[in-house]
Amino acid sequence: MSTDLLRYDRMVEAALRRVVRDALKEVQEHGLPGEHHFFISFRTQYPGVRMPEFLRAKYPDEITIVLQYQFYGLDVNDERVEVTLSFNGNHERLVVPMAAITTFADPSVNFALQFQPPDEEEAEEVVDEAVEEEAAPAAEDDDTPKQGGTVVALDAFRKK
Repeated sequence: MSTDLLRYDRMVEAALRRVVRDALKEVQEHGLPGEHHFFISFRTQYPGVRMPEFLRAKYPDEITIVLQYQFYGLDVNDERVEVTLSFNGNHERLVVPMAAITTFADPSVNFALQFQPPDEEEAEEVVDEAVEEEAAPAAEDDDTPKQGGTVVALDAFRKK
């Protein structure tokens, strides 16, 4: 069998992550249309993920957030998604690298994407980028209400 030197798997994965980015950018710019809402699962230990420690303790491997009614300051770029959600009445900022996302779903239209974890080489690149980013000064959060979000345990959606 020949070796895939072009790494089509990486190309497809990158293209599908662009779908996630584009959908989130659309919401960033215009809000959620109609009944659309998003379930976004991500690995909480992935390099560059920033979230409150109480959430990381409760969800040490993976968490699912829902962008539907109350979310603030959605900021999307090629590398990450930033959003402020309310947890126990407190606004908390989450920073999620695109590569940390494991599932993206819009149940209103029965659409879902599931992603494979990156290989070690890709993860090391993300760690290097995260270290560089931490050294850069942080921008102020935009706490202007846009729409809302909820945390949902991924186990609630798994078939038993």
